[in-house]
Amino acid sequence: MTLSRRAFLHTSAAATAALASTQRLGAAQDKQRKLVMIAGTVSHGPGDHEFNAGVQLLAKCLKETKGLETVVHLNGYPKDDSSLDTADGILLYADGGAGHPFLRDHRLKRIGDLMAKGVGLMCGHFAVEVPKDIGANEMRAWIGGCYEHMYSCNPMWSPEFRSFLDHPVARGVKPFTIKDEWYFNMRFRDGMKGITPILTAVPSDAVRNGPYVYPQGPYKHIQEAAGRPEHMMWAAEREDGGRGIGFTGGHVHRNWLEPNFRKVVLNGLLWICKVDVPKDGVGSTVTEDDIKQNLDPKGKKK
Repeated sequence: MTLSRRAFLHTSAAATAALASTQRLGAAQDKQRKLVMIAGTVSHGPGDHEFNAGVQLLAKCLKETKGLETVVHLNGYPKDDSSLDTADGILLYADGGAGHPFLRDHRLKRIGDLMAKGVGLMCGHFAVEVPKDIGANEMRAWIGGCYEHMYSCNPMWSPEFRSFLDHPVARGVKPFTIKDEWYFNMRFRDGMKGITPILTAVPSDAVRNGPYVYPQGPYKHIQEAAGRPEHMMWAAEREDGGRGIGFTGGHVHRNWLEPNFRKVVLNGLLWICKVDVPKDGVGSTVTEDDIKQNLDPKGKKK
């Protein structure tokens, strides 16, 4: 069969376009991604809220990840935050509430501008909490949900994470249980739009009855939801193409020794940066010596 000149040119153009598309896809996949990790200031007693040590430990675990650069800022939001200008993802592991780092010095707009460009965001532990009248709408838009004072609760308990949905953040994560200050009854987007639960468990009636860490409760609406599954970690997608994650654990520093607790967070950090998560998740090793490194000077645990 002989191609006409017109057919030949059409076929050649299509092949060229397909090759260019493949090359663009390959270039996007090969792009070096940048994760900016922000640790909060000193907080709580020894071994708890070890934000500086925790961020450095996670950065160490990601050191060998191909295609990912990590930039670490310690002891609070950086005075020079220019590293965020070229970030693909941001981790904030810090105290939240009224003193949330994003609520100061016009940072809500600063972070909002980055989110509008598709930058990913993960908030860990207390950093998922903002006042319901300042920053809550933004937080739900950015990461899908947030902790709301007197609506959410914060008991110390040991949820049993038994099964996981098919999502990159859950790759390689096996069932586990660990005691932490796991917040639940979060204030999510309406209808859980764009949200995939990652860590879900059913609190016992005893957990719902309290005491919680603060306020001690119990709250009637928490008790009345007996038997309902609660989401302690979730992944959210945004219309701007960005990705967000909320992780409510992370109060107890030693919990980073648990491989699955650690893996699900490391997977999440890759995912918000749009780095492919390995089929078995991010592998890492943390030793007793590692867990003692870079702790804040708080004295000895009583």
